Amino acid sequence: MIIIIFVLVLWYGGLFFQSFFLHRYAAHQVFTMSKTMERITFILTWFFQGSSYLSAYGYGVMHRMHHAYTDTEKDPHSPSYDDNLFAMMWKTKTIYQDINEQNIAVDAKFTKNVPQWKSFDAFASSRFSRLLWITFYIAFFAYFTTALWQWALLPIALLMAPIHGVIINWFGHIYGYVNYKMTNTSKNLFHFDFLMMGEGYHNNHHKHASSANFGVKWHEVDVTYLIIRVLDFLGFIKLKAVAIKK
Repeated sequence: MIIIIFVLVLWYGGLFFQSFFLHRYAAHQVFTMSKTMERITFILTWFFQGSSYLSAYGYGVMHRMHHAYTDTEKDPHSPSYDDNLFAMMWKTKTIYQDINEQNIAVDAKFTKNVPQWKSFDAFASSRFSRLLWITFYIAFFAYFTTALWQWALLPIALLMAPIHGVIINWFGHIYGYVNYKMTNTSKNLFHFDFLMMGEGYHNNHHKHASSANFGVKWHEVDVTYLIIRVLDFLGFIKLKAVAIKK
């Protein structure tokens, strides 16, 4: 039971910071926050993503490119141009690393105002940091596992962020329903997104990329957006007016 709770905390904790910080803040900037709050969020993202930590800069730039080039040869991740999900994941990893390490030239429109904390990213993305988290996860499983099948959850804990990414970037362009007919293959995975905290409303998001709320219909509850509204009310962040409108 402890192992299941642990994996669920990693799943939804890592997913929240990927959606809240990397996606809606770094890539789309639907709200603002103070520099102190931004640094705290960097650290919390590292804490919950652990061994699969993603840089806000690398993610933010790559995601902007995805919106600009959706389902074309320039798309960093598209089922239309990759033979299988593993090929897409490897391609995504390579492009992400090249962007994050600034090994390739990127149009300024994709990098504008994307948050970057180079010294922290260098540590959080380092082999040392990832090995520390891997060691911790294995030790935790070794101590708390009560049944052999629970070890099957360890790879999920280790590769949480890539798994979240592939659910949306692969399956979210193949399966599901659409509210909007578009020139790309984006789809809504769930009528109620219990699994991805709102990220599963991918078709809605491609239609309204500047909106903080990915849900459109009454049943499309965006849990991440609800948390964002609470954080905005409490003054931790400031939602942009345009991000609230549809």
